[in-house]
Amino acid sequence: MMKKQLLSLLLCLMLHPVFAEAGTACTEKPQSAETVQKAFQLAIKTREALDASGAEVALVGRVGQDLSKYNLRYSHMAFVWRDHPQGRWLAVHELNQCGTANSALFNEGLANFFFDDMFAWDALIVTPSPNMQAKIVALLKNTAYLKHVHEPHYNMVAHPFSTKYQNSNQWVLEILSSAMSEELFTSRSATQTWLKQANFKPSVLRIPTLKRLGGRMFQANVAFDDHPNADRFAGNIAVVTVESVKEFVKQQDSAVQELTVSLQ
Repeated sequence: MMKKQLLSLLLCLMLHPVFAEAGTACTEKPQSAETVQKAFQLAIKTREALDASGAEVALVGRVGQDLSKYNLRYSHMAFVWRDHPQGRWLAVHELNQCGTANSALFNEGLANFFFDDMFAWDALIVTPSPNMQAKIVALLKNTAYLKHVHEPHYNMVAHPFSTKYQNSNQWVLEILSSAMSEELFTSRSATQTWLKQANFKPSVLRIPTLKRLGGRMFQANVAFDDHPNADRFAGNIAVVTVESVKEFVKQQDSAVQELTVSLQ
């Protein structure tokens, strides 16, 4: 790794602005040297791919946990954009606060984005068309609107068409809705109505009753009471995932580009 690249990323780590004060990890254990190195390496590869794309903004997904039993690869998505032309790439996203039932918005460097406990060291990059990028950038500059769309009551399996909770990928989707519809929605319910009309298809996870009960009892950031009873009893839990957001973007924007970067 070149010293100049490492210094640049360290500066991003130390100087990144945040919308809220909170950590992403639920333990105070220090990161291993290997984890730090891999986070920087994946951040550099992602930055190089973003630079080569010529994009202003993209969607980036990471593999924070093993979701293969649900036929999913990526667990968490963020907007990644430059704060000014030729400037740093920053990740803007919602994060659950240490396993609580709360979340906050963050604006941080790429290395930070990959410092969370990663299951695999690869990233998904989804780049919308230039026209769509311009609309997204306008929204990302409107921090008051980003907070307006944010629901701090976090639920990992929040129902896509309920305003009771929100998960991190759902926040990304609801911001995208304003860019795609060209309407600055004044409420989450209006956003979700548009998503239904636009034929957004959430991922449906098969979660048995006992597993749902265990998750509800022992994890503050998991709840199922916003899902229709028929779906809950059948164990069919609809959720906004990285994959469902990606497919919806491709459905709405025919010029979208997709690629992956990996340390494997």
